[in-house]
Amino acid sequence: MNRVIRKSIKTRGSFPTEDAATKLIYLAIRNFEKGGRNVREWFAARNHFAIMFEDRFNA
Repeated sequence: MNRVIRKSIKTRGSFPTEDAATKLIYLAIRNFEKGGRNVREWFAARNHFAIMFEDRFNA
């Protein structure tokens, strides 16, 4: 998964805002999940993100 995130950030280059970078990382993770691949400990991390960012994250 780290490779997927690094590749998406490197391809994009620069970001106008921090929210744009966050959105790109979120979309890269979602696309990675849709490919049927699971990341070890991802469900625990996703639940933690849902608690931290409940207004922006739909688990």
